[in-house]
Parts: sequence; structure tokens; C-alpha cells
Amino acid sequence: MLNQEIWNNNKVLVTGHTGFKGSWLSLWLNQIGANVSGLSLVEPVSSPSMYMVLNIDKSVKDDRGDIIQPDICFNLIKKAKPEIIFHMAAQPLVRESYADPLTTYNTNVIGTANILEAARRCESVKTIVVITTDKCYENVEQDYAYVETDPLGGHDPYSSSKACVEHLVSAYYRSFFKEKGVGLATARAGNVIGGGDWSADRLIPDAVKAWSKNEKLIIRYPQSTRPWQHVLEPLYGYLTLAEHLWNQPKEFSGSWNFGPHQNSLKTVQDMVELAVQVWGGSPEWESSNDNHLHEAGLLQLNSDKARSLLDWKPRMNFDKAVIETIRWYKEYYLNKLDLKKFTLNQITEYKSQTAHA
Repeated sequence: MLNQEIWNNNKVLVTGHTGFKGSWLSLWLNQIGANVSGLSLVEPVSSPSMYMVLNIDKSVKDDRGDIIQPDICFNLIKKAKPEIIFHMAAQPLVRESYADPLTTYNTNVIGTANILEAARRCESVKTIVVITTDKCYENVEQDYAYVETDPLGGHDPYSSSKACVEHLVSAYYRSFFKEKGVGLATARAGNVIGGGDWSADRLIPDAVKAWSKNEKLIIRYPQSTRPWQHVLEPLYGYLTLAEHLWNQPKEFSGSWNFGPHQNSLKTVQDMVELAVQVWGGSPEWESSNDNHLHEAGLLQLNSDKARSLLDWKPRMNFDKAVIETIRWYKEYYLNKLDLKKFTLNQITEYKSQTAHA
């Protein structure tokens, strides 16, 4: 359960606040009383976007700019004077990293360096959580769950860029933040699902876009296994990690995995078949036989460190994660009810699970 005293009226900066996970986190932070500032690109990366659909801009100090420009990062952090930073801004798509590797490396690596450099020059900053990915590991595609000390790497530019970020954060912590008593950690999560994601080349967004128009869903790699988890699971991990960093920065700085239940390691086909049931009607799908770019076929995370030291654990199994996700999209596409209220209710319901765990 979160410590309300840490968040109430605390100044929190979320980079990438207009994105899928950034929108959920900004909404949650606002609900628990934080004063939230955000830095994102000029326009949300998708249309529609959860950020605009839920009018999250009404409750966040909204700034726009590109993190690859150091002056933008410095001026924003100087103005916002955050005490806690969640750095989420990134180029997050594997396939896009093949199409534009330089932008991927600039945004993910240089952009992170710019945020950290600006943060170390701001005396108000006490805690920083940098969001990376489970794909930062050198994936040998064996039946093995990666731990935080395993080798980093990456076949594609996106995964490689996030491995670079891990090294960058480690160097900045040891060189600058440790002696200042500032907590700095990276958080690695799996394939996150949840309402409000309309990013390109994502399974559930592609499915609901197609089915809402009575079109057929085309999928890649139906037998690939992914560590599926609902967006609220890693976000609760990030918030819990930030609290521990706030109280004991030296003890909790470092890297952390936030993976799903073992029974949530399901194939792409498993995901689609359950989504079909929850959506209802007769949505169609088929597998594409086209040649595809390389994507990992098997990837698992070991979250024992977070379980034992942060008292964090996943609350949703695979079925629950899919059901809650599809429920959100049905509200958007079919029911047209108060979606912000519906989203806040999902957060409240999840928080009640953490309180009684």
C-alpha cells in the first residue's frame, strides 16, 4: 500500500506524460495528491490518445519539448523544481527502431542523459526512477527468467538503446547522485497492456481498432510468448520503488524487475483468443505469413528482488489483465460513458487489492 504522506503536495515530474503509461501514472499521481508536471513532445504520439480523451491536461502542468535538446530539459526542471522524477519519455517501439535507429538512440540514450544532467543541477530532486524495459537483457530465448544481474544487450536498436540507458544510469548514479544522497533506479517491465494504448504495432490496440470497425485483425508471431501484465502492475512497482528511494536512497538505487505472474506468460494467440471472448460478437483474426523483422520469441522476468525487498508482487493474473483491458476499450468504442471516472475506478479497485494483500 502506498504511503500517502510521501505524495501529498509533493512535486513530481513525469516525462512522457502524454503517452500510454505516462497518462495512467499522471492520473494516479494526481489521485493521491501529488503536484504533477509533465514534459512530452508537442503532440501525443497516437491519435486518439488517452491523455486527450481523459482531459488529463486539466490536472497536470503541461510542458512540451524534445528531450534530445538539453536546454529544454534544464529549463523545465529548473522551473518545475521536482522532488521526484519518473523518466518515461522514449521511442518505445521495436519496429520503429529498425526504421529510424538514430532517432531511437538519440531519444532513449541522449535524452535520458539530458534529463539526468538537468536533474543533478537541481537541488530539489531527491528521487529518480528511469523506466527501461525487459528487452534490455541479452536474450538467449531459453526457458529462463532474467534477474537484474544478468548481461544486458539487445538484437534490435530499441533493445540495445535501453541496455545503453541502463549503463548510463549506473554511471550517473555512481559518479554524481550517490554522493548527493539522491535515489536513482531503473525499472524493467514486460509487455504492458491496458486501456488507452493506441500505439502502432501493439497487439491489443490493433485488435480493438480492427474489431470496432468490423475488420479482421492480422497478427504476427502467434506462438511467441510474452510476459503480459496490466499497466497498473508495473506502475504500482514504480511508485513503491520511488517511496523506498525517497526513504533510503543508497539501499534501493539500482535496477529492478517488475514482471507478471508466471501464468501470465502466454502466447500471442492465447491473448487474441481471450480478447475475442471478452469483446463479444464475432471478431475475426488471422496470422500473417509475411516476412517480419526480428522480435524476441521468448522472454521472462524474475521479480524476486522486488518481491523480497519492496514487498511488491503482481495482483492480476493473465485473464484478469485481459478482461480489464478489453473492458476499458469497450467503454470507449461501444458504451461512450464517463471514461475518466471508469479509469479512476480501475485504479481505485487495484489500490484496494494492494491494501488487502
